[in-house]
Amino acid sequence: GKLEPSFKVMGENYGFDAVAIQRYPQVEAINHIHHAGNSSGIVDGASAVLLGNAEAGKRLGLTPRARIITSYSVGTEPCLMLAGPAPSAQKALARAGLTAADIDLWEINEAFAVVVMAAIEDLGLDPERVNVDGGAVALGHPIGASGARTLVTLLNAMKHKGAKIGIDTLCIGGGEATAVVVELI
Repeated sequence: GKLEPSFKVMGENYGFDAVAIQRYPQVEAINHIHHAGNSSGIVDGASAVLLGNAEAGKRLGLTPRARIITSYSVGTEPCLMLAGPAPSAQKALARAGLTAADIDLWEINEAFAVVVMAAIEDLGLDPERVNVDGGAVALGHPIGASGARTLVTLLNAMKHKGAKIGIDTLCIGGGEATAVVVELI
């Protein structure tokens, strides 16, 4: 059968379509492209990432997995929040003095498949270096834990593939997007 849109009208004046058309009056109709087949499943999950400096790590007897080179967060238009990973990655790369070509592996949170597709196009990425162990459509999207999940997924892939530099980027509800550039130790 046909996959139904994820966003359905919930009353004449309050559904997604009505709100979007009020915000963008030049739009005559909404062509729903996000559906269950290309959207990540909201899953249970919890994760933790321990951040610290070298001195604290030595004192606690911990071995670091990676070093954060830099990070950058941007704000995008809230209704178009899915476009944020590319600009946040571009800003983080510029801050680090790197280019997209310098990055061995990319982890782009796949809230919807189109997020990754747009970032690949906007950044000129080789798809073979993006979400190499599957994105959130395959692995799930544990709201509130997705950033830590994607970072650890990236670090594991970097170790497995012998990569040195990686970037993790994701869009966040409300229009924010963030990126972190890491170096495997």
